[in-house]
Amino acid sequence: VHISLLCYCLTALCLVEGSEVTQIPTILWKLKESDALMNCSHSKDSSYFQMYWYRQLPGEGMKQVVFIIPSSQPDYSGGFSKDKFSASKAVAESGAFTVKKLETGDSGMYFCAVSQHSDTDNKYSCTKTPVFQQDVI
Repeated sequence: VHISLLCYCLTALCLVEGSEVTQIPTILWKLKESDALMNCSHSKDSSYFQMYWYRQLPGEGMKQVVFIIPSSQPDYSGGFSKDKFSASKAVAESGAFTVKKLETGDSGMYFCAVSQHSDTDNKYSCTKTPVFQQDVI
């Protein structure tokens, strides 16, 4: 019997200008068709309330999936939707991102960034999330 798994391996910590940005859990194993939840938080002050989530598929550039601010609806970028991804953010210092119903095409790197402003010059990259499919006998 073959069981298909998608592996989400997360680097635990990024340091940006002396501030910590973390993503947990550090390793998350999920069965194909299940959901994968990623959390991102930072120790910048509450003026860094904007959060961005990105995906980079193998051989492609990084693409913004969603933008969110506290207590608001997520704003999805071109081609991405709430049917496949969800994002939530109740407070300035943290947020969550979910890839729903994992499949092989979800393999790639996932990134979180926070910002004070909506311009791209002031974003602080967080941990990346390598994703790959593995067959287990």
